[in-house]
Amino acid sequence: MVLDAVARRQDAIAAAVRDGLLGREAPVIGLLDVQGIRETARELHAAFAGPAPVLHTFAVKAASLVPVLELLGAEGVGCEVASPGELELARAAGVPADRTVFDSPAKTVGELRDALETGVAVNADNPQELARLDALVAERAAAGLSPGAPLGLRINPQVGTGSIGAMSTATATSKFGVALRDEGAEQWVVDSYLARPWLTRLHTHTGSQGVPLELMAESVRTVYELAERINRQAGEQRIDTIDIGGGLPVNFGGDETEPSFAAYAGVLRRTVPGLFDGRYTIVTEFGRSLLAKQGFIAALVEYTKTAGGRRIAVTHAGAQVATRTAFAPEAWPLRVGAFDGEGAPKLAHEVVQDVAGPCCFAGDLVARGTALPELEPGDVVALWDTGAYYFSTPFQYNSLPRPAVHGFWRDGDGRVRFALVRPAQRIEEVLADSGAAQSGALTGAPAGRAGGPHRLASSSAS
Repeated sequence: MVLDAVARRQDAIAAAVRDGLLGREAPVIGLLDVQGIRETARELHAAFAGPAPVLHTFAVKAASLVPVLELLGAEGVGCEVASPGELELARAAGVPADRTVFDSPAKTVGELRDALETGVAVNADNPQELARLDALVAERAAAGLSPGAPLGLRINPQVGTGSIGAMSTATATSKFGVALRDEGAEQWVVDSYLARPWLTRLHTHTGSQGVPLELMAESVRTVYELAERINRQAGEQRIDTIDIGGGLPVNFGGDETEPSFAAYAGVLRRTVPGLFDGRYTIVTEFGRSLLAKQGFIAALVEYTKTAGGRRIAVTHAGAQVATRTAFAPEAWPLRVGAFDGEGAPKLAHEVVQDVAGPCCFAGDLVARGTALPELEPGDVVALWDTGAYYFSTPFQYNSLPRPAVHGFWRDGDGRVRFALVRPAQRIEEVLADSGAAQSGALTGAPAGRAGGPHRLASSSAS
């Protein structure tokens, strides 16, 4: 399967050059392997198959592209959303409310009301948000209505940190969820559920990328045991759903998919066997692990040069599409593939070189001191494993336009076919996003008295 995926993406680069999708007029594009996405979704379903009902959702932030959400929806994967914008993307993709979970840590009253009215599941982040739900549920009850949506609490089990602190969400001081090990917190959670029959879910998410499977499983075990305690004290199964979040790490060092969904499910079955016995519905919220290896960025090499004896290839793929790699290269390294101007794998001798992007700052590098076939202007570089969080959520540094994204697959004759997922942003759209229609808004404001700022500075200094 790995060899076939490698062959598919190599064929896609050659076809993109051949068909003019990648070239002087489009020097950087994103590509998504449709077959790979389908296969990965099916591997997820198979890993969690068993007596327990399971709702798999996709963390929309990992690839905020409506056609991708549609494709995953066709494979039985719903949506986990963390903002009203992401919720609207899920709706535009036709994902039904009963396959959508709303997890934003800063939900407004209006957003909560909308979720209750439309049946979107909500995981409240904190006691103040729960108080808002109290008021909204009471408001609906006064009108003779049920709460309208599955409701629960996000729990921070405070189990520790993975290798990337910014990606770890179950730390002692995490911004997310109810900190379960703080004094009195667990009893408050139990009491909250006993007092509210409409609270039927518990949610946890340990983090993503850099979090070991054992730590993720420990979070799930903690929340499972909390659910068991609440149900015992309620004298009935008050909690019927446990949302275990996502966060399966991705192997950015090679083509192998490790750890796999099956490996994680195996750790969970050993650590929390009761989770799978059919008494609880399981919800998952995987993102990066579903899409990262199914997409990549391809870009032209514009120039090559040397500095201090180091060869540098200047390309059109940098921080605007690989933001995390440019700003935190130690945590987010990427593998780079080298291709010639026809899109064929480059066979030149390898030299140590940097691969730089088009952005105007020194750290705009996607590879540092990497041995690659010697790149020349007109060649193509590929940034592998970038199907999640990279080109789908671009960073508009230097007002660089968003690149086009294309899905690809092989037809019955083995020929690569493409479908446009998102068109390239036009310069006119860049101007519109930058307030061009509001030209003159500030120059028409009163200028104030001449020298005012200078007198203020002088006064402060004295």
